[in-house]
Amino acid sequence: MFASTLITLREGLEAALIVGIMLSVLRRLGYADRSRPVWAGVFVAVAVSIVVGLALNVLGVAFKGRSEEIFEGITMLLAAGVLTWMIFWMQRQGRRIQAELELDVRRAAASGGTWALFSLAFVAVVREGIETALFLTAAAFSATPTQTLIGGMLGLTLAIAVGWLIFAMGKGLNIRAFFRVTSVLLILFAAGLMAYGVHELQEATLLPTFIEHVWDINPILNEDSTVGTFLKAIFGYNGDPSLLEVLAYTAYFAVVGIVCLRQDRAMVPVAEAGA
Repeated sequence: MFASTLITLREGLEAALIVGIMLSVLRRLGYADRSRPVWAGVFVAVAVSIVVGLALNVLGVAFKGRSEEIFEGITMLLAAGVLTWMIFWMQRQGRRIQAELELDVRRAAASGGTWALFSLAFVAVVREGIETALFLTAAAFSATPTQTLIGGMLGLTLAIAVGWLIFAMGKGLNIRAFFRVTSVLLILFAAGLMAYGVHELQEATLLPTFIEHVWDINPILNEDSTVGTFLKAIFGYNGDPSLLEVLAYTAYFAVVGIVCLRQDRAMVPVAEAGA
């Protein structure tokens, strides 16, 4: 449940911040009456995201046996890839998002383009929504549907509340620190998705096993226990992983962690120069 909460909180807050920036710019420009296309874009994007999520769920239920293992493995690897891209993109573009978005809104409002405002809101929210649908589908493989649904709704509610506090009440929040912390957690989550995806493809005999169990600590911390299930849902914990799972998890975390660290260090001189 924590994994789905984290996903929807992160993605939902990104969407809430974008919508909040758009509405704030319109209000400052004296175009508050043009907020309707923005909300229309948001609602349509949410509807499309729900449809995509339901379609992925139905597709997953339709598969059985080996086909189900292949579907789960591919979905998890795809989710890990998209999640990684999202983290890298936010780290590179995060500081410029607000300025670029404000410029786009100003242009759309000045031209009187209802469609342009609708499109800006729709594209921004539907991207986050489809990513969320994919991540929740992958997260549901290591948790019950009820836990995934409750966690998703909780994260979305928190995202809306925090977004409203930021833009409506002026409450301070260190957005950079928030995304940095959640990025670390999401990297761990993505590494778990990578390892679990490898596990499913091994079950489907699409990947070699090499060594079936590098270790077995289930007698100490069983992956089916309460704590084990929690760790499995968040970090992809496996009490008796194969060699390829261990290599996939370790390599992913090491490579992505190093890239993120280098990007963060590279952005410090830029931030200091702009200060």
